[in-house]
Amino acid sequence: MAFDPAVETARYIDSLGPEALQKAADYTIATHWILLGGLVVTAIVTWILVRSGLLERLSSKLQNRGWALRTFLVCFAFFLLSALISLPWGIYEKWGFEKSYGRTSQPCADFITQDLIVIALSSVLGGLFFLGVYALIRRTGKKWWLWSGGLAAFAAAAAILLSPVLIEPIFNDYKPVPEGPVRTALLTMADEAGIPHDRVLMFDGSRQSNNFTANVSGVFGSARIAISDVALKQASLDEVKAVTGHEIGHYVLGHVWRSVFIIVFIAMLGFFLADRLFNRVAAMFGSQANVGDPEGLPVLMLIVSVLGIFAQPVLNGVTRAGESEADAYSLRTVNLPDAMAGALAKTAEYRYPRPSALQEAIFYSHPSVEKRVRRAMDWKAEQLKKAGAR
Repeated sequence: MAFDPAVETARYIDSLGPEALQKAADYTIATHWILLGGLVVTAIVTWILVRSGLLERLSSKLQNRGWALRTFLVCFAFFLLSALISLPWGIYEKWGFEKSYGRTSQPCADFITQDLIVIALSSVLGGLFFLGVYALIRRTGKKWWLWSGGLAAFAAAAAILLSPVLIEPIFNDYKPVPEGPVRTALLTMADEAGIPHDRVLMFDGSRQSNNFTANVSGVFGSARIAISDVALKQASLDEVKAVTGHEIGHYVLGHVWRSVFIIVFIAMLGFFLADRLFNRVAAMFGSQANVGDPEGLPVLMLIVSVLGIFAQPVLNGVTRAGESEADAYSLRTVNLPDAMAGALAKTAEYRYPRPSALQEAIFYSHPSVEKRVRRAMDWKAEQLKKAGAR
């Protein structure tokens, strides 16, 4: 019987079983509602902070301090207070919800400990970033949004460069893949792509998530490919090779830099619109602050959050293109379409493989698993055809 890519694709997807597919569909739809819930929580936090006048009183007490210190402390206080006020939602969103669908086995105490570290780091880094934004507003006036886009690019590049070195090791243990056939295969692949051996690592991703995953992070000397221990435990050797080929594709094709460029564009547009909308939204919440006042940061962040939801389809579209390119790279260089399909089927447990075209366009950061498996099967069909023609 001739090889039929459509039939083989359906076989891979259906192998999950109707119960698992329904659970994946329910989980995926629920994550969409989680996004809306997050916006509602952000609006509530904005209302609490504006109506309480906490930031205004803090700013007033710091009037005798230098402008930079006062601005940083007000911004730091905003990020810290907003995170603490919304902490119950954060625990549900990032842990309780995931736990209810079996996507995490992390103890609640460990999650909260790590989340508090995230809150502390994000408060400091957010305070520093918006200190820069408010400095640009003071110096450049109405063009602040343009310059702030450049600041966002610098911040994104710095975060990408430093995160593998300073941030990620706080939450996970990164180490070389253990000696054995898997390590030998991965290092051979790294050699073929010109990637140093010390940049192919495994990490204890099972600490936070039961998802089958791998990633590329960092740039220049900090760039690396990291594979979760979940993937290494659940996958066959060929599946690990196919997944690693995909991640090497991201590395070789420089997708990290594409993300930075998109962030610049989105940040500029977002800040431009926020500048135009600020006074109207501030009035809705009863705030007297102007866009250049640190006390108005809750309103500014609410606007940015709402605009971020509308920007999500654009960001997702760019990411989906990169994922398709990385899949194609793995198929060309590793040429294990069945292993690729098998590995992708494992991700369908937390990403419904058969979304509608609209659902995929708006919410999916990766092409649907069904599309990705079909491409792998189409590739296999092409190779079989070529082999038969010889």
